[in-house]
Amino acid sequence: MNRVSILTALLLMGASAMAQKVPEKNIEKSVLTDKINNYLDKRPMTAEDLWKLGRVSTEGLSADGNTVIYGVSNYSFEENKSEKNLYTISVKGGVAQNFTTEPGGESVVEVTANNDVIYLYKGQLWTKNLKGGAATQLTNYEGGLSNVKLSPDKKHILFSQSVLITKNHSKDKYADLPKSNVYIYDNLDYRHWDTDNDGRFNHPFVATYDNGKIGEAIDLLEGQPFYSPTAPFGGAEDFAWSPDSKSVLYVCKKKAGTEYATSTNTDIYQYALGTKQTKNLTEGMMGYDTHPTFNKQGNRLAWLSMKTDGYEADKNDIILQDMATGQKVNLTGHWDETVNAFVWSNDGKKIYFVAPTRGTVQLFAIDVPANLQVRSLPNIQQLSEGQFDISGIVGETKDGLVVTSTKMTQAAEIYVYNLKSKKLNPITTVNDSKYVQFKETKVEGRFTKASDGEDLFSWVIYPPDFDPTKKYPTLLFCQGGPQSATTQGYSFRWNFQLMASQGYIIILPNRRGMPGWGTKWNEDISKDWGGQPIRDYLSAIDDLKKEPYIDHDRIGAIGASYGGYSVFMLAGMHEGRFKSFISHCGLFNMESWYGTTEELFFANYDLGGPYWDKANAKTYKDFNPIKHIDKWNTPILIFQGGKDYRVPIGQGQEAFQVAQLKGIKSRFVFLPEENHWVLSGHNAQVWQREFFGWLKETL
Repeated sequence: MNRVSILTALLLMGASAMAQKVPEKNIEKSVLTDKINNYLDKRPMTAEDLWKLGRVSTEGLSADGNTVIYGVSNYSFEENKSEKNLYTISVKGGVAQNFTTEPGGESVVEVTANNDVIYLYKGQLWTKNLKGGAATQLTNYEGGLSNVKLSPDKKHILFSQSVLITKNHSKDKYADLPKSNVYIYDNLDYRHWDTDNDGRFNHPFVATYDNGKIGEAIDLLEGQPFYSPTAPFGGAEDFAWSPDSKSVLYVCKKKAGTEYATSTNTDIYQYALGTKQTKNLTEGMMGYDTHPTFNKQGNRLAWLSMKTDGYEADKNDIILQDMATGQKVNLTGHWDETVNAFVWSNDGKKIYFVAPTRGTVQLFAIDVPANLQVRSLPNIQQLSEGQFDISGIVGETKDGLVVTSTKMTQAAEIYVYNLKSKKLNPITTVNDSKYVQFKETKVEGRFTKASDGEDLFSWVIYPPDFDPTKKYPTLLFCQGGPQSATTQGYSFRWNFQLMASQGYIIILPNRRGMPGWGTKWNEDISKDWGGQPIRDYLSAIDDLKKEPYIDHDRIGAIGASYGGYSVFMLAGMHEGRFKSFISHCGLFNMESWYGTTEELFFANYDLGGPYWDKANAKTYKDFNPIKHIDKWNTPILIFQGGKDYRVPIGQGQEAFQVAQLKGIKSRFVFLPEENHWVLSGHNAQVWQREFFGWLKETL
C-alpha cells in the first residue's frame, strides 16, 4: 500500500470515529494526527522498537486446513518478561481472533478431526474448540507434562519428565546437609550449554490415556543416565507415534560421561507397546539422527541424518525407511546441500523441505520413490526463489504450503506458498503496523573475488536515505557457528536493520564454512578456522572499500562465537583496516577453551583434537588469537555471558585482561545470568546501548 492510500485510509478511519461521536473529541484528532505523522515522517528503527515487535510462532492447522493456529509473544518492559497467547486466522488471511488470553504461554499439542485444539498450559493439557466456547482442563498430572504426543487413537500418551538418576548434587547425595550446594562428578558431561548436571535426566514416558485420565506411566529409559528429548534443545520433535498407535519413537544419545561429550551419535528407537521391546532403527548410523516423521499412510518413516560421529555440522540428509521391509534409502545423498527441516505431503508422494542456498533459505520438494529397490536418483526441485528465507513449513493445504518466512528487515510471519503461482501470500501481518513507521534499509547482494579466486557472496545493508555521494561508517559482520548460514534471517539481537538505522553500512560475507554453496564450501572451514575464512572476510571488506561512500577511517568488525573468534583473530592481523572491534562470547585462547568447553566432539572435529597432540600445532599456534596479541593496538569491546559453557567466561576475561595490560582502549560487559545468547529483555537493552555507545565512541 502506498503512502497516499494509507493517508486516505487513515482519514476515513478518523471520519468514521467522529461520526460515532466518541467521547473526548480531541482524542480522535490527536491519534489520527500521530498516525498520519508516523506514516508520512518515517523514522529510523531503535533498539526499543525491536523488543516491541511480536514474535510469531506457528502452532498448527485445523483439520480441514482452512485455519491457522499461531502464537504471538509480546515483551513487557515493565515486567521484563514475554507473554505468549494463541490466535486463529483463515489460511487466506484476514482478521485474527484471540484463542487464549490467560497469563502464561500456551503451546498446541494437536488439533483433532472435530477441531478441538489440545494444548499445554502450565504443564497440563487443556482443550478448546476452534469455534469457541470455554477452555477445559484435561489433565492434572503430578509433576506436569512436557513434550506431549497423543497416540492417533487417543488411548495413550507420550510425554517427558525429569528423573533423578545419579546423585551429583550434595543435597541429593547427603540428605543431612540440605543447605549445601556442591556438585560431585566422576566423568565428563558435568555441564551442558548453561546448565550444571545435577543428575536429573529428561526421560520419555508412555501411559494409557482416557479423556484426560493418565494411567501408570512406563519410563522408557528407566534407570539410565540418558536424555530424551536430547539436551539441550530437543523437544517434542524427538518423539513420534506410529500411525497404528502400536509403537512410539524417541531420539536419544545413549552415551554418558566422556562418551557423551565426545559423540554426536543419536539414534531413533522404537518401543512396541504390546511386547514392551525396544529396537534401534538407526543402528550403525553414526552421526545425528533426528526428527522421525511418519507419512499419513503409516507405511514410510523419514528422518534427518548425518553420517559422521562428532561432526555436528555434517551434511543433513533425509533418510526414508519402508516400515514393512525395513529397507532404507538416502533421498538427498546425491544432492550437494544440507537439509534444515521437512514435512510429508498429504498424499505421501512428496517430501517438502527447506535448505540454505546462495545466501537464502528456500523451499524444495523431493519425489518419494514408490519402490525403494529401484536405485534411480530421486528428483529434487527448488520451489521458491527470492530475497527472503523460508524458515519453516507448517503443513500442506488446498491453497498451498503454509510456511514461515523472514527477511533481514522483517521478523517471521506466516504465509501460504502457492505451488502453482510460485508466490508467497501473507496470512499474518502481526508487525506491519510497526514496520510501516520505520525508514527503509536497502539490502543488496554483492560478489567479490576471494583471495583464492573463488566467488564470494555478501549481503550489504545500507542506512535509511542512503546517499552514494556521502561517506558512511561500515561494519564487517563475522558470523558464528562456524557452519551457520548468513541468509535473510531475522535476529532480535544482531539485527542489521537496527544497525543500518543508526547510520552504518553492514557487510555480511558468506565466507568459507557456510551452507548454501555446496558441501565442500561448508566443510572447508574445519581445521582451518584462522585461514581461508578469515581471508574471505578481508577480501570482502577490501572490495567494499573500493566504493566511494565507504569511510576508510570508520570501519569496524563485529561478531559472536566463531564470529567473536574472528574478531580476536582480525585484531592481530588486520594491518590497520579496522578502527574498532566488538566480540561477543568469542574464543580467544584455544588451549584453555579446549580445556573448559563442554561439547568436546565439536572441538575434536573442527580443531583436529587436543592441544597436546602435535598434529594440531597449526590450530593452536597460527589459528589461536592469543598467539597474535603482539599486534593488538585497536579499541575493543568484549561481551561475555556468565552461564556460557560453550565458550566459558575465561575467554572474555583473558582477552579483556590482555587489552587492558597493553593499554588498549577496551571495555568488558559481563552478563552473569546470560548464556551464549542474551535472553532477558532488560539485559538485551543494556547490550544494545553498550554496543551502539561503543561504536559512537570509536567510529
